[in-house]
Amino acid sequence: MSLPVTQGKTLPDAWDFKGRPAERSKSGGWTSAAMILGVEACERLTTLGIAVNLVTYLTDTMHLGNATSATTVTNFLGTSFMLCLLGGFIADTFLGRYLTIGIFATVQATGVTILTISTVIPSLRPLKCTRDSATTCTPASGMQLIILYLALYLTALGTGGLKSSVSGFGSDQFDESDPEERSQMTNFFNWFFFFINIGSLGSVTILVYIQDNLGREWGYGICACAIVIGLVVFLSGTKRYRFKKLVGSPLTQIAAVFVAAWRKRHLELPSDSSLLFQIDNAAEGLKKKKQKLPHSKQLRFLDRAAIKDLSVPEANKWNLATLTDVEEVKLVLRMLPIWATTVIFWTVYAQMTTFSVSQATTMDRHIGKFQIPPASLTVFFVGSILLTVPIYDKLIVPIARKVLKNPQGLTPLQRIAVGLVLSIIAMIAAALTEIKRLRAASSHGLTNDPVAQIPLSVFWLVPQFLFVGAGEAFTYIGQLDFFLRECPKGMKTMSTGLFLSTLSLGFFISSLLVTIVHKVTGNKKPWLPDNLNQGRLYDFYWLLAILSCLNLAIYLVFAKWYVYKDKRLANEGIELEEAEPTLH
Repeated sequence: MSLPVTQGKTLPDAWDFKGRPAERSKSGGWTSAAMILGVEACERLTTLGIAVNLVTYLTDTMHLGNATSATTVTNFLGTSFMLCLLGGFIADTFLGRYLTIGIFATVQATGVTILTISTVIPSLRPLKCTRDSATTCTPASGMQLIILYLALYLTALGTGGLKSSVSGFGSDQFDESDPEERSQMTNFFNWFFFFINIGSLGSVTILVYIQDNLGREWGYGICACAIVIGLVVFLSGTKRYRFKKLVGSPLTQIAAVFVAAWRKRHLELPSDSSLLFQIDNAAEGLKKKKQKLPHSKQLRFLDRAAIKDLSVPEANKWNLATLTDVEEVKLVLRMLPIWATTVIFWTVYAQMTTFSVSQATTMDRHIGKFQIPPASLTVFFVGSILLTVPIYDKLIVPIARKVLKNPQGLTPLQRIAVGLVLSIIAMIAAALTEIKRLRAASSHGLTNDPVAQIPLSVFWLVPQFLFVGAGEAFTYIGQLDFFLRECPKGMKTMSTGLFLSTLSLGFFISSLLVTIVHKVTGNKKPWLPDNLNQGRLYDFYWLLAILSCLNLAIYLVFAKWYVYKDKRLANEGIELEEAEPTLH
């Protein structure tokens, strides 16, 4: 009987808070990971607790128009996700994940505290006013809006920095070379997804109810307390955390390859790729972090970055890259058409936190004597996501394996395609529901009354939430799987950046579309007026459905053209090295 293999007491690639090699028994593991999960649950509770019900606060309390309120919400969410890229760059290049989480959680707590204070002090919001056909409410003044935007964008900045590093710092607490800890890491990502959805459910049910019935100051105050508690819990684990060395940002590598290629644009490309600077000639540490990639004939301009320029006395990353560095950048560039054609899904998604909530405020939301808060309809959206994942695993995957002869069931690109189709169905359902809502308003003589309750059940809106929620389950996981699988080994964190940037751009495109539509239609028959009963919101939904159909056609062309990295390498006789798990 052989003795069990015992792992060393200290870890070779992790350090404790004093900079000493981390001891396996005294650092990392589930104790550390649990504290990181706590701060993530508080972040999700806080961010969604503000975002999901923000449109009603802007219209009812700040007296802003429907179009302005919608763009404010989507700009806030878009900025939150875009700043994840900044947070990731800072964490990878300068501060490390621990300091990034601590600093940006403090920034988020500051933003939410200012937002809470603005709901308590009367001078920081307009006078109360009931919106009806005979009354014109005074919108928020310049100073009131400055305080509001300061609070929102400090919160967005904090969210971006925090979100960029939480999952990565959690995975740092487990040693991948140890089979037991590697198994624990997989469980960590499962719990991470669970805590994200627990935070989401708490925000769209309990917090929204408190905001609508007890007051915004209580709702936002709870958000502020939650993120402060999360920060305190996170900091209390400092002595147990494992810290890793800074790895540098993949954005720097991409920039360096382009700069080096541009500097040597006058040099002639060699006909034999073996004359280019190879990774075998690079430092030993670089070889371990990267997988050698074969030369490809596309985007050959970038190959100049790997030409040794004898006129340059001292080589550095800004004037000389390895051929593998260049090929890694090419891999990222090949993904960009897929990346660009998934953005529109998140534009559709954005409507669930803006106009769909505005629709709900005008409809009958009663279940017996209980009135559902408009933003709480998002619970169907979250529930749809949680239901779709097991249905996919238990029902769709076995069928797809038999039909498509693929052990995975659906490939990542096929999952994204299903999500895009479901988003189109969601917009068709939303347009038809809005037509029914307007007919009900007209038949009961309520067209000119923006605050009247239309005798039509709010549950007519449920299909659009269910379809977008199911679509997110396919698109979100499909995108993560695709970007993680296809990103080069040496640029793993790039998968986060590519994924989060599609969310961000989707929200910004929603803001742009709302602005354009409002300006073009505002003077005649406005699609998005302050009184939705007089508008043509259904035309906006039809527009999104048409744009989504066109986008799907373009996506299918690019998906057909795309060759997966493992197939590309297999054709060259190279075995793909295993990627590390991740979740964002």
